[in-house]
Amino acid sequence: MWSQEKIVEYLKNNLRYKRFEHSLSVRDTAVEIARFYRADEEKARLAGLVHDCAKDKSGEELLGIVSGAGHSIDEVCLDSPKLLHGVAGAIIAREVMGIEDEEVLNAVTYHTTGRKGMSILEKIIYIADYVEPLREFPGVDKMRRDVYSNLDEAMIYAFDSTIKYVIERGQMIHPYSVEGRNHVIMESRR
Repeated sequence: MWSQEKIVEYLKNNLRYKRFEHSLSVRDTAVEIARFYRADEEKARLAGLVHDCAKDKSGEELLGIVSGAGHSIDEVCLDSPKLLHGVAGAIIAREVMGIEDEEVLNAVTYHTTGRKGMSILEKIIYIADYVEPLREFPGVDKMRRDVYSNLDEAMIYAFDSTIKYVIERGQMIHPYSVEGRNHVIMESRR
């Protein structure tokens, strides 16, 4: 597996500057959240760092990476190939960077869509991507507070915000996002 320094160099060379800065900020935020919830800080650091390693690739490139690795592509991702940057990022993390930890790879894969039954690491990366200090959008301050009082409430708010955003743009909602939201709500009621 590559060293963190080599990964940082790869990101510098393959991401726009703002995306690179965002990746470093997500890494640091993920570590803080992991520490708060007594989750694995090293896995959070690694997943946070690489989560957007494929973000600046074109839709065509993402489709090629994902299909080339033998993954099937659903109709929502065919319509919005940029949603595949998490899946493609996990493929790059495994095949190029030598990252083999399935928890880390899953956190990278699902950091955009979420999914039903997310692990604590997957939730941490999903949320860190939203609340890192460089992000500014309506409701981010509430999410930043919720992260440290109730991670699942923050997840529901993040899912809701994403779903509203997608609806406002007339795009299809990925079923993983709906399933993930519903699962967190059901779990929080138990």
